[in-house]
Amino acid sequence: MLPFRSEIRNSPTQPTIKIFLSDESLDERIKKHLEHFKEIETIEIRESIGRNRVGENITVFLKEGTDINKMKASIDSSLWWYFEEDMVDE
Repeated sequence: MLPFRSEIRNSPTQPTIKIFLSDESLDERIKKHLEHFKEIETIEIRESIGRNRVGENITVFLKEGTDINKMKASIDSSLWWYFEEDMVDE
């Protein structure tokens, strides 16, 4: 099982990136890890609604004018690095 998956959500008010972790106990740590991106306006941990979803997700709101596709790629890359480092440390 993958440690996370991310999706772009195109909402009429503000596009977001949702991150679903396979281990929800890491939500706060991952939220803190993502705070270094200057393109991120806000990060929230929210209850997931829908089928085949984990109980919570991390919702990332980007600053206006940020390219959401590039940002998703940057976040994914950063999270893969995070999880690789975390597995090496164990």
